Amino acid sequence: MKKTLFIQLLIPLLLLSLLMPGQAMARIYLDITSPEMRKIAMAVPPLADRDAVDEPTDSGRQMADILGRALEFHGFVELIDPEVYGERQDANWQRHGAEFVVQGSYRRENGEYHLELRLVDINDGRMIHGRSYTAPRELVRRQLLRFCDEAVETLTGTKGISRSKIAFVSDASGDKEIYLADILGDNVRQVTRHQYLATSPRFTRDGRHLTYTSHHRGNANLYKTDIRELKTTRAVSRWVGLNITPSWPPQDNRRVLTLSRDDNPDLYLTESDGRIIRRLTNGEGVNVSPSFSPDGKRLAFVSDRSGTPQIYIMDMQTRRTQRLTFQGRNNTTPSWSPDGKWIAYTSRVDEGQHIFIISPDGGAPKQVTSTWGSHETPSWSPDSRQLVFSRQRHDREELCAIFLDGSELRVLFADEPGNRYMPHWSPRLEW
Repeated sequence: MKKTLFIQLLIPLLLLSLLMPGQAMARIYLDITSPEMRKIAMAVPPLADRDAVDEPTDSGRQMADILGRALEFHGFVELIDPEVYGERQDANWQRHGAEFVVQGSYRRENGEYHLELRLVDINDGRMIHGRSYTAPRELVRRQLLRFCDEAVETLTGTKGISRSKIAFVSDASGDKEIYLADILGDNVRQVTRHQYLATSPRFTRDGRHLTYTSHHRGNANLYKTDIRELKTTRAVSRWVGLNITPSWPPQDNRRVLTLSRDDNPDLYLTESDGRIIRRLTNGEGVNVSPSFSPDGKRLAFVSDRSGTPQIYIMDMQTRRTQRLTFQGRNNTTPSWSPDGKWIAYTSRVDEGQHIFIISPDGGAPKQVTSTWGSHETPSWSPDSRQLVFSRQRHDREELCAIFLDGSELRVLFADEPGNRYMPHWSPRLEW
């Protein structure tokens, strides 16, 4: 039985390796941009241990759980409960309504896991994506998420976001410190331990470093740390006053951030070591929260030069500035989507705040959130399909994610202690 199952899993992988490059990716199964898109029914049974008995193992269940939750997070997958099909890999999938199945096996040898994974189209009766991995135990999760992202790309034409991370502020320790988590909330780590106020985490463009502002030295300095190690933190901007909310153009170590070195908060273009290249705004109200367009040619920011905080866009070559938002008396925290199509921001509505999106070219904004509470500081997922933001209800602050059409609002990291604020979503992390 074990041998037969292993052969069933292995043969499609061998056949796939004989295909011409790109042939397996030729068909796009789902148009995730369509308003009529429906969820697909998918099964992810426990991975089979090739050296164990035929019954599912705890390790096999845990690996399938990671795959299933990561796929489900993307919003177009509806998982079939494994109990429905008895956790079997050879179930009658059509009878159970499955359209796609992720099947896999593993073997532990010399401290490493050897994984075989495949995505099967039940209607066509063929494997549409397959991979094999060898990794030490501590890296198995990373390989499972890698497969998930590739499976998402096979199905939609757009790579998944399973390996991205979310940084945020939490007061779980008693002080507001910076934390880092993967999107499933399984690995929440405390980044700073200053025992003082730390705010506004921001990932660099490549996702390798995380910046934040901390007041523990008596000034609001900007710091940077390598998220792969979380060991070395260094100050990268220490001008007197505010050093906050940096944004980076693509493929450039320079950045724009808000400084108040001349009392008024203004935007400055600086080198990576903090040296000022030029001042971009000059005292026309308070100017904060810069966010670069993906091509680096334009910069969104907040200014109250018109009397109330509004979103403006600056052409980085000519420095010509235009007002973008005209609806709402208090529009703040702009965030430019990775695909360049939208700018998300916080707007005051009645007595609360909600998340809106607007085209960078102007037009009518669209309200994304509608639940009660105060919603603010949106940040985009790497595929531009979701937003993470903080929501306050009564005295409780939590992080939520929502899809661009306002559907499927979920509370993230709900089991973590403390209040959570100011989230920032990383780009895709390939390492």
